[in-house]
Amino acid sequence: MDETVICVSGASPYDVHVGRGVIARAGEALGAGVAKVLVVHPPTLAGRAEALREQLSDRLEVLLAEVPDAEAAKRVEVAAFCWQIMGQTDFTRTDAVIGLGGGATTDLAGFVAATWLRGVRVVQIPTTVLGMVDAAVGGKTGINTAEGKNLVGAFHAPAAVLADLDVLEGLPRTEVVAGYAEVVKAGFIAEPEILEIVEADPDRAVDPSTDEFRRAIELAIAMKARVVGEDFTERGLREVLNYGHTLGHAIEHAERYRWRHGAAVSIGMVFAAELSRLTRSLSDAVVDRHRTILTSLGLPVSYPLGRWDTLLATMRRDKKARAGMLRFIVLDDIARPAVLNGPEDHVLFTAYQAVGE
Repeated sequence: MDETVICVSGASPYDVHVGRGVIARAGEALGAGVAKVLVVHPPTLAGRAEALREQLSDRLEVLLAEVPDAEAAKRVEVAAFCWQIMGQTDFTRTDAVIGLGGGATTDLAGFVAATWLRGVRVVQIPTTVLGMVDAAVGGKTGINTAEGKNLVGAFHAPAAVLADLDVLEGLPRTEVVAGYAEVVKAGFIAEPEILEIVEADPDRAVDPSTDEFRRAIELAIAMKARVVGEDFTERGLREVLNYGHTLGHAIEHAERYRWRHGAAVSIGMVFAAELSRLTRSLSDAVVDRHRTILTSLGLPVSYPLGRWDTLLATMRRDKKARAGMLRFIVLDDIARPAVLNGPEDHVLFTAYQAVGE
């Protein structure tokens, strides 16, 4: 088995296994004492979920919960469907959940595990780039409401994360690129080597078969592991991971979650860079570097100017706001993130004009 093990420290430490064939570790990751496991998966992964059931069925009762694709899974009705299965099959505190899928699936599976009997074990098996570098690592779980994204959730650390690069083979390039926005984010806030990998050859950077891709993924996961290990419940340092997300989440909401998360965050990062130029004197070169790198990957860097009022109203409901005051992660320079509290509306609009079309 070809793997790199990245440890996430803290009160509930766990390992992230990155490599090829690491799904084979699922039984080991669940640990001793588990009698039942609920595998939460989208329809597109029904075959892989069935294979996982066969892999584990020699010692476990494995139940499958097929949930909708993407953000449609992150609804209380879907969580209730999973709870119903667990209740009807007498799930106990020593049983477990596996999240098999993209970021939305692992968010949902983690939330279901966090809330059933006030917390059961969860092993995350992300099958997208976004899931591997962001959603499955860090213990943030949640569902959406009509008012916004991830407004209901819990912090619940997984027992392990199995990031098997083999499952990315054959994914459409658009799917890989959408998730790669979070990798680029890691480059701007902490790991400049990622930016250099993309600039050297964007095509190899997003090709799951290359060493460059694996290196960038491992750097992004290791960065997140360091941050969440120091600040599990987002009281300080962990906020830097929200770079580009305040506007990004507002765009997702405005688009009724039909946009890929990475596409929205890509625009959000350019907006945050423009805001950094206005409020932190971020250099023109770094702002331009955002557009150049993201555009080279085929990610969007602009959004309709006429949507500003709607976006601003949504951002005011963002879970990162404090007492009605908007908070943004900005950059003093590459790998030097900072928090900007309560910027005036005219400053925000000026920054948005630079990304408006």
